[in-house]
Amino acid sequence: LPSRGCKGATGTQASYLELFKGDHQKVKELDRRVAGAFDFERTVPVTGQTYSRKLDFQILSALSGVAQSAAKCATDVRLLQHEGEILEPFEIDQVGSSAMPYKRNPMRSERVCALARYTISLAENPAYTAATQWLERTLDDSANRRLVLADAFLSADATLVFLNNICSGLEVKEGTIRRNVGLAMPFMATERWLMLGVATGGDRQELHEIIRKHSLAVMAALENGAENDLVERLASDPAFSNIDTDALTQELSPERYVGRSAEQVQEFVDEWLDPLMGKLERFRTPDEASVTV
Repeated sequence: LPSRGCKGATGTQASYLELFKGDHQKVKELDRRVAGAFDFERTVPVTGQTYSRKLDFQILSALSGVAQSAAKCATDVRLLQHEGEILEPFEIDQVGSSAMPYKRNPMRSERVCALARYTISLAENPAYTAATQWLERTLDDSANRRLVLADAFLSADATLVFLNNICSGLEVKEGTIRRNVGLAMPFMATERWLMLGVATGGDRQELHEIIRKHSLAVMAALENGAENDLVERLASDPAFSNIDTDALTQELSPERYVGRSAEQVQEFVDEWLDPLMGKLERFRTPDEASVTV
């Protein structure tokens, strides 16, 4: 952020120019020194009685961006908790539902989404304030921004407190994930099976229709508690007689579908996240550096 600096009552620095007997350089130096005393690296070059309220909009836009990312993360946790694959932290005496004792609702993630939605909605407010500043200025921004700026920072802060708690204690249910992935893999592998069929001389459209019919039949059977036997169905279909059953089965390995995801994450941490966190260390006080939330 820039400082408004020493610009005087209406921003023209007229009183300072008179104080320094018309010496413009001294007026500029005063502006620079006062801003520096408060650790500002620069000042607003041209301003009225107040700094441009677009600065408030930029700040709340940044907080809105934080809230958007937090809500996206918390929403994914809620969806995955519904599937039993990832669970947010749960205290020993915590009650998941007042009506259903067995439930374990993602309460923290729900709060993150609720607070984030509020922060995001606040970002629109300063845009209207900036757009309706009459000529020099009006006072209708004052009471408004005292509320919206404080609320945005408080709600964003609370959002991050909850999100930090969630991410610090996530439970990953590998068995459930493995079971869900195993159930879905035959359907995911159909595209590769289609390519195998085409590679051995099959007609793509005909093979596509055969896979579609078998897939729909398997999904209908799954609703009645049957096992996923899509591989066996395709292996026994004359259209796939030229393909070894082992070749079809190999396509069920989940590792064949993750691409470079593991490498991408590690590269992101090494090349982007760690350097950024290193830059942010200068903003942490000694007390903050020793605190673990």
